[in-house]
Amino acid sequence: MIEAHGLTKRYGPKTAVDDVTFTVQPGKVTGFLGPNGAGKSTTMRMVVGLDRPTHGSVTVNGRSYAQHRSPLHEVGALLDAKAVHTGRSAYNHLLAMATTHGIGRSRVDEVIAMTGLEPVARKRVGGFSLGMGQRLGIASALLGDPHTLLLDEPVNGLDPEGVLWVRNLVRYLAAEGRTVFLSSHLMSEMALTADHLIVVGRGRVVADAPVADIIGRATGTTVKVRSPHAARLVELLAGPGVTVTTSGPGQIEVTGSTAETIGDVAAAAGLALHELTPVAASLEDAYMSLTADEVEYHSTGAGTHLDPEPHRAGASAGSAVTTGRL
Repeated sequence: MIEAHGLTKRYGPKTAVDDVTFTVQPGKVTGFLGPNGAGKSTTMRMVVGLDRPTHGSVTVNGRSYAQHRSPLHEVGALLDAKAVHTGRSAYNHLLAMATTHGIGRSRVDEVIAMTGLEPVARKRVGGFSLGMGQRLGIASALLGDPHTLLLDEPVNGLDPEGVLWVRNLVRYLAAEGRTVFLSSHLMSEMALTADHLIVVGRGRVVADAPVADIIGRATGTTVKVRSPHAARLVELLAGPGVTVTTSGPGQIEVTGSTAETIGDVAAAAGLALHELTPVAASLEDAYMSLTADEVEYHSTGAGTHLDPEPHRAGASAGSAVTTGRL
């Protein structure tokens, strides 16, 4: 379990983390979300003692990180996959870490196999791709068979198979009763992976709730309607709290109402419907709504100079998680 109480970090006049309080519970995957500059990385660094809080405290499994005699057995952290001596091989990097805690070579071999590093284990880390570097960082985090995992952007640079592997891995670890705390900018992936979310903006907690609650609370459901009588429906559906927009010929989108209500209104007026589809809000919609006023760095003229042709990304078939001893 990770517990933060009034956690604050200032760098001169800049407040990076502002009176943050939260609990990351075992047995579930807790996602950590927020815009760039929101204080996510600083918070994670304070959890593992790399930054000292200006005020407040944070403990892991009941103690501050510095009080644990064998921290690798308590907390496995991936904060910067590039924080590795580039002249070492992946194997020697892991072996050096293992030696500090009396961890045997067999465990080094095990995490190398678990993370798919066997083909490059004896190669220098300086030649690794971004994805291989991420796998090495995850292997380092798993090395001590920790009760708690702290992963900052673990899927960054991974291909679709690797992203699916990380998702299955962290859910497997949480199902074992471990504490899993991870950040990501991939909203679609977080929606599939996390059970609970902590959202921060400008150093403050703006939401702390299960994923479904955050989606349901922050945004409503849109209903797509197709009808040859769309213009008449717009008139009939207008009312307090209801927004109707035209999305194409004979097509409207309605928020603030339900498919059942829209269907009843159409039936009472004798209007034919060709489509009546509720479209639930996504985590991305909820996140954008929650952090709309918390973004420190804004882009301007979005899309003005972009290629109008969308890029298509391929998908990969799933793969099983290799477990062994974690």
